[in-house]
Amino acid sequence: MSKIGRKPIDVSGIEVSVTGHDVHYKGKKGSGVHKLPDGFEVKVEDGKLRIVLAANASKTRDNNILWGMHRANLANEIAGATNPFEKQVVINGLGFKAALQGKKVEFTLGYSHKLHLDIPEGVTIEIDKTGQLLTVRSPNKELLGAVCDRIRSFRPPEPYKGTGIKLATETIIRKAGKAKAAA
Repeated sequence: MSKIGRKPIDVSGIEVSVTGHDVHYKGKKGSGVHKLPDGFEVKVEDGKLRIVLAANASKTRDNNILWGMHRANLANEIAGATNPFEKQVVINGLGFKAALQGKKVEFTLGYSHKLHLDIPEGVTIEIDKTGQLLTVRSPNKELLGAVCDRIRSFRPPEPYKGTGIKLATETIIRKAGKAKAAA
């Protein structure tokens, strides 16, 4: 039996309806549908949602893996529908900055040209007045991670000077430069 899959999901403050293998949810900040694979059923009781193994499904290792994964994904989707997820991205470097231009973000990162990122639907980006701290929010945790990773890929942090783009929670291990030759 899956240890993660059997945990209940708190759905208080969210409208949840189940039709077949589809779980429809609607919260203050978002809504959506999660499709469960065959072999699983959903039960809603006392403000808790449980994913259970269907009576005709066998308890195999593959079913345990799917059970835990779908429970975690559904819990993240429901959590994001009430309170969006947030990540901070830090730009470090002389003259490196970002600026919002409508539905795009323009990056100045020391290249001969400026880089542009189209902001996907369901994602909001706030930039502080220095242009070096971006706050990215989305009810979809997977989309949030993909956008932050795309931003980071424009100029990954380098270990010698520490310049580049990194997540605020990320730690960059610095390397020592060349040692001076003794004269």
